[in-house]
Amino acid sequence: MDGAVLDLAFDNCLWRELVPAEIARKYGVSDAAAREDLFARFARKACTLDWYCLEYWSRDLILDLAGLKHSVRHKVGYLPDTRRFLEAVQQSHRRLILVINAHQETLRVKLSVVDLAGYFDELLTSHQFGFAKEHVEFWPALQAHVGFDPARSLFVDDSLPVLDAASRYGIDQVVAIERPDTGLPARAIDAVLSVHSLDELLGPDALLAPEPC
Repeated sequence: MDGAVLDLAFDNCLWRELVPAEIARKYGVSDAAAREDLFARFARKACTLDWYCLEYWSRDLILDLAGLKHSVRHKVGYLPDTRRFLEAVQQSHRRLILVINAHQETLRVKLSVVDLAGYFDELLTSHQFGFAKEHVEFWPALQAHVGFDPARSLFVDDSLPVLDAASRYGIDQVVAIERPDTGLPARAIDAVLSVHSLDELLGPDALLAPEPC
């Protein structure tokens, strides 16, 4: 979702600027000290469900993170040309499923601003399956629930570790987003096929070419 469909600028602003500033204010430390402590905590939980869990970080940091997210929800928005892609997939009658690592509360915040549910057949979070998308155990659990064919599936994400896990599971087509945060430059990605925006996947010579009649 974030960095593939929605602009990662919202999350980067929240976690890299607003949360450290709130920690600094609440505990009377400098912004630099708050940021250093926060990022060290993040590193210890990287690639786990806790890393993506709003409830965990609310307890760990003793902050009302849900309230903080709601206070800046006006910053939530689609990445450029995303809706054109989503509409094209709908018109092609392909099944489109959103699979996120984010906590359910985070999804609720995003849904209060953008109509993701109107585009997707199903909205799923990795917390339902007990593993983050970076873990190989996640993918058979997702397949058992969704019933997708890895050889005929397209998976798009902004995270290279997640894309690597999907590829190792057998997803035939994995694609990285080069510019998940519109406030930052595009990344150079060599490990997998990458696109600047989702609409590059449309067209007769693209991965999402029309299916034969």
